Amino acid sequence: MKEKLTKKDVEKIQAEIDHRKLVLRPQILEAVKEARAQGDLSENFEYYAARRENGINNSRIRYLERMLKNSVIIKDTTSSDEVGLNKTVTVYIEEDNECETYKIVTSIRGDSVKNLISIESPLGKALLHHHIGDKITVPVNDTYSYDVIIREIKDTSDDEEDNIRAF
Repeated sequence: MKEKLTKKDVEKIQAEIDHRKLVLRPQILEAVKEARAQGDLSENFEYYAARRENGINNSRIRYLERMLKNSVIIKDTTSSDEVGLNKTVTVYIEEDNECETYKIVTSIRGDSVKNLISIESPLGKALLHHHIGDKITVPVNDTYSYDVIIREIKDTSDDEEDNIRAF
């Protein structure tokens, strides 16, 4: 399945790749070189730590490049009164008798602790393309679901609240 990313997501991922290749990689390779120069590699902790850090950095670069290669760029085509990508939605949860506010984001930016709900999550999928006042059933699994009512929709696409891992 292809990862769904916005243009901004792609730019941030590419910036991290560039930073890791152009800034971190030379620093790490220099650390490996300096540790190797200290002599006996069999007991040289700095050498093994630098090599491990190099492996982690290269692994992250490959992961991000693979993500970009296997992604599709999406954009929000919903109207201003409709739940869509990068919109903040306040819902009333009948079962708990309380309101919750969520921002609908791509899966790479999803973070339920910060109320950033992925468009791939059950709640995100259920809310998409609905309007204020709509009552929606959110399926959790085959035996359990709950109802929410949309109370408010705000366009927050210009917010800088991004949760993509930084360098």
